[in-house]
Amino acid sequence: MADDKKTTKKADGAKAKGEKAEAKKAAKKDNAKAAKGAKTAGPAKKEPKAKKEAKGKASKAKAKETKKAAAKKESKTSAKKASKAKKEPAKSSKKAAKAPAAPPVVKASARYVRIAPRKARLIADQVRGMHIESARALLQFSPRGAAHPIHKLINSAAANAENNHDLIGDEMRIASITVDEGPTLRRFRPRAMGRATPINKRTSHIRVALTPVED
Repeated sequence: MADDKKTTKKADGAKAKGEKAEAKKAAKKDNAKAAKGAKTAGPAKKEPKAKKEAKGKASKAKAKETKKAAAKKESKTSAKKASKAKKEPAKSSKKAAKAPAAPPVVKASARYVRIAPRKARLIADQVRGMHIESARALLQFSPRGAAHPIHKLINSAAANAENNHDLIGDEMRIASITVDEGPTLRRFRPRAMGRATPINKRTSHIRVALTPVED
């Protein structure tokens, strides 16, 4: 009986060991299958990257196409602007041809006139813009001392118009007349008790411009 018990215990131990070994083998098989599944799943995970790359290439191609379209539009607009710029000078030349010629301007000047510019400007303001005949009449009967040199200057400008520009001197208008200050002659006057007081003898530069009277 004792031998039978020993043999049954040994058989039970062998069975337990066999079950443990089988469990280990099953666990190893499961681990191997899991590893194989992970390896096979690797390429499946890589597929989204390929999709992303394809999408990136497509977006780059679209960006290039848009850039090309923008460049074409810019070239077209620049060509239109250049054509307009070429056409505009022709229009301006036509306008210049249609515009009437500016009336000639005849000038004369008197420098170092021995009169103060402040006094000469009083006469110049009266004569500016007048017809030459009415200006001559005003200057002829003016009591001021600056009237005589300005009258002579206007006659000189009318003579320039007749001789140099083939215009009629009596049909002119005083377009502008200016009086500028010239150099001052400084003198001294003796006074009482050995003193001297300054005397400033001022000069003027007078300029006249005549234009034909518009009909």
